[in-house]
Amino acid sequence: MVWKNNPSLNTLQGFFDLQPSLLINVHLLGHSMQVVVLAGGFGTRLYPWTHHIPKPMLPMLDKTLMERVVENVPAHLVDEVVIAAGYKIRELEEYFRSKDLPFDVRIVEEDGPLGTGGALGNCRDVLSGTFACFNGDIVSSLDATNLLDLHAQKKATATLGLWSVEDPTRFGIVGLDEDHFVTQFKEKPKPEEVFSNYINAGSYIMNDEIFDYMPTGKHSLEREVFPILAEENKLCGLPFEGYFIDAGTPQSWKDAIQVCISQQRFTSGVVEQDAWFADQSIEARIEGGMISKGCSIHATSNVQHSTLLEHVQVDQNVSLSGCLVGANAHIGSGSRLENVVIDFNAHVPEHTIQSGGTYPNTS
Repeated sequence: MVWKNNPSLNTLQGFFDLQPSLLINVHLLGHSMQVVVLAGGFGTRLYPWTHHIPKPMLPMLDKTLMERVVENVPAHLVDEVVIAAGYKIRELEEYFRSKDLPFDVRIVEEDGPLGTGGALGNCRDVLSGTFACFNGDIVSSLDATNLLDLHAQKKATATLGLWSVEDPTRFGIVGLDEDHFVTQFKEKPKPEEVFSNYINAGSYIMNDEIFDYMPTGKHSLEREVFPILAEENKLCGLPFEGYFIDAGTPQSWKDAIQVCISQQRFTSGVVEQDAWFADQSIEARIEGGMISKGCSIHATSNVQHSTLLEHVQVDQNVSLSGCLVGANAHIGSGSRLENVVIDFNAHVPEHTIQSGGTYPNTS
């Protein structure tokens, strides 16, 4: 299903201020392009939040996580966002139908888990030409125009954004030659198999010919498609610097919030003490994190590096550290909570002490 928005008539505003490399890309592409967001999972690492809201819709400051992912492509180059999703489809449809965005949104439903390759392959009937593709959790400093430039120059079938890490064994590692062609690709290597510190950053530019390399049904881009492209010298990679966060866990969610604040990735709200407030600051002791609309926090309470969704009530003498607090939750006075994910509408009794885990809505 697709919803059409009315893009601004001045989509070429600032066009001639673009870098020459980007002008080349726009000329080669001939038009703005589609962006695929792979969001087929259930978001279990952010449960119980994702029991109520599908992960692409979770608010990250003044935009959704999906919009944060798509931000890597300049807005004037995005024609349509295709969300490959398999969970809470009706909620996604209703939300993006009502949302005023500068691009069209199409949701392609998965009937069951398809893997990264199967999820992308499920979109083959709606994708054409050159398109961008991102894993649905990624918040990074990647500039997709640089990927586009390299992709066009090398005439690659796919071009990967690459990030350097000290321990790459949890990721897909990438061997790269001096011409930016990928020489090897191995998913989650054993320590003795490591040949590179570059990892796949879940951010790609692809041509639709990639579907010729993809079987039908469930499969993995990383295990079954990219290694073949590397063998045929059709896969390129481009390292980038700055920041790279998989925002799909409670800890990395908090990291992504702070990066968005420090990099000023918001157009509304105010920032004080490294914390973002949706409407106005609050007189409680707050350091870092995100405070959504309608929250009430007693002046004697202390909130550090926590995300509070809308209409959370925090009573007196409460300490919250590294917590994710669901909408309409109520934290009783004297409670001490650290690194807890609190359910929507939960009522935390007075003087509750908890470190880690989740706090459910028991009503």
